[in-house]
Amino acid sequence: MVDIQRVKNDPDSAAAALLADGAVIVESVAPPDLLDRVLADFRGPFDEQGLKFTNDFNGYQTRRLASILAHSEAAADILAHPLVMGVADRVLKRHCETYRIGSSTAIEIMPGEGNQVLHRDDDFYPIRIPGVEFQISAMWALTDFTRENGATRVVPGSQDLRPISDITPDQETQAAMPRGSVLFYLGSAVHAGGRNNTDKPRTGLITTYSLGWLRQEENMYLSVPREKAETYPDHVRRLMGYQSHGRMLGVYPGDPDGHWFDA
Repeated sequence: MVDIQRVKNDPDSAAAALLADGAVIVESVAPPDLLDRVLADFRGPFDEQGLKFTNDFNGYQTRRLASILAHSEAAADILAHPLVMGVADRVLKRHCETYRIGSSTAIEIMPGEGNQVLHRDDDFYPIRIPGVEFQISAMWALTDFTRENGATRVVPGSQDLRPISDITPDQETQAAMPRGSVLFYLGSAVHAGGRNNTDKPRTGLITTYSLGWLRQEENMYLSVPREKAETYPDHVRRLMGYQSHGRMLGVYPGDPDGHWFDA
């Protein structure tokens, strides 16, 4: 079993390890007070609607929330964290001018949940381009992730696109990490949620960042009300998709970069 490399809080180190291994952990990045605020924002929505996404893939003992920026303004400081932006710059901007949030989901694996099926997050795109990663993911531990409570299972090196059916248990490892840490993995890396054998939930926040010329997995323009989107600073709105890609793709009247008049 190959463990996940752990590096210092530095985007160069994290991006290099991510590209080499398909996954990397940076420990203890987000401060406890920020995590507390985000968890408090999630509690009501988790209890009210967290189980509406249950199915064979998501599990039946796992609460999920989509449209994170509609639920928690504090979460913007995690979604747009400088470390995440630095890693995304180094990995994604090799193949695009700008990148966007593809999706953002809070996941609370409750006691008794089993292992999720192994998968690749970017498999919903209908094609692949050799040498191009369509997205990266950042999974934040809002509570401690342990091998017992469902820490994310990852197959290091699986960005080689080996068939998932060929993966054996000895190729898997788990992203055990303290609260406030972040697991980065490539969209092509095989992973899954883990089994929770404890009596307490394990809560994480996973956000994908996709190339700016790809369609987002989650339609932020509809899932986050416009009046809520307008309360966020410019750099967060841009991550949500309120920007063009270059001079020609996604331009609109009032484009803050003036591309509408250049098109």
